[in-house]
Amino acid sequence: MDAGFNDEVLNDGMTVSVKKLVLDILKPHQPNALEFAQTLAAVGPDYRVHLTVLEVDESTETLGVVLEGRALDFDAIEAAIDKMGGSLHSIDEVEVLSEINTDR
Repeated sequence: MDAGFNDEVLNDGMTVSVKKLVLDILKPHQPNALEFAQTLAAVGPDYRVHLTVLEVDESTETLGVVLEGRALDFDAIEAAIDKMGGSLHSIDEVEVLSEINTDR
C-alpha cells in the first residue's frame, strides 16, 4: 500500500477512503475566502467545502476548513493549498471508511 491519502485498496479486498478532513490553514489575504474554497472544491469531482475565517491579522488569515467527499485526495488538497500560498497547520479531524471491494 502506498502512502497516499485517497482510496487505498488493501490486499484483503478492502478499500479505505478518506471521507472528511478538518484542517487548520494559514493563508495570505489573497485569494479571498470564496476563491480559496472554490479552488479546494475543484480538486475533486464531488468535494464539499465549508470554510470559516477564524482570525485575521495584518497579512494573513487563519481558516478552519471542512472538506467532504467520496474519496478525498489529501496530496492534491495539500498541493492546492500550497499553490495558493497557504500553509497547512494541522489536521484536526479525519473520517475514513473501509468497504469491501466488490469489483473483484
